[in-house]
Amino acid sequence: MRRVLVSLCVAVAAVATGCGGGGDGGDRRAEQDPRPRPPALTWQQELRVADAQQRLIRQCMERQGFTYWEDRGLTLEESRPVRFVQDDVAWARTHGYGGRIEAKSLRVHERNPNGTYRQSLSGTRRTAFDTALDGGDDARTLRAPLPAGGEIRKRLGGCTEEAERTLYGDPVVWFRTSKTVSGLNALYGEQLMTDRQLVAAVTAWARCMKDAGQPYEDPWAAREAVRVRTSRLGEARADEAFAAERRTAVADAACARKASLRAVATARETHHLDRLRDRFGKDIDTYRHLGQRAYDRAVRIVPERD
Repeated sequence: MRRVLVSLCVAVAAVATGCGGGGDGGDRRAEQDPRPRPPALTWQQELRVADAQQRLIRQCMERQGFTYWEDRGLTLEESRPVRFVQDDVAWARTHGYGGRIEAKSLRVHERNPNGTYRQSLSGTRRTAFDTALDGGDDARTLRAPLPAGGEIRKRLGGCTEEAERTLYGDPVVWFRTSKTVSGLNALYGEQLMTDRQLVAAVTAWARCMKDAGQPYEDPWAAREAVRVRTSRLGEARADEAFAAERRTAVADAACARKASLRAVATARETHHLDRLRDRFGKDIDTYRHLGQRAYDRAVRIVPERD
């Protein structure tokens, strides 16, 4: 149980969704602060922003005299993130947990034409390519402190910085706030793990799964069992493994719906997150404002994936 609740901190992404109904503490703060909270981006919107960044980098690299291929190897449906609370039965019936999509994505990245192209360049041109793309050895290093301590670093320059600046306005602020927001779960994970409402919902999910002939204690255990089974059966029995993956994934999604697992997990995480708003509310809102700004610009740069 402990491991799935840790995963839910990231999987439900309440930091990103900002769903309401998170408990008394959050409700009181919402009543005291009448200002509307900026909405978070959906995964489809986030993907469009990422595609726009790739388009901007390609255009910038071409102006520098280099070829650059955009990373758009998956369809929109294939790009859907598979989180620990997966309650789309139709998607699960087609894709299971996305095992084959993950394998396809791995093949796409292994055959990344940008790497092949870079290796084909002379040493001097390769250095120029790196400098054009991300600043090369002269790129500056950004640092973002994490809420639970420590920091994360990122090198930024060249066309990558230009693309981020076009989308977000200030790539430094975007980097700092995005890392702050993504690191907040470390501050409330212990409370979420023992949250009675969430524990009850996962228990209801497990009871439903057992009735469906899939006796797993939590979604993590179900997916780990699928992974182990797929690895054991190997390529020779890949179709059999995928059929089993889909059966488990469909039961998982149906039970998640029956137990209202997504709604409960989102509400309880939002409840615990709201307790941190006094310290991190400005960072959360700035992160969402910049994300929305990037999406508004992205729609004028690239179409949504098919």
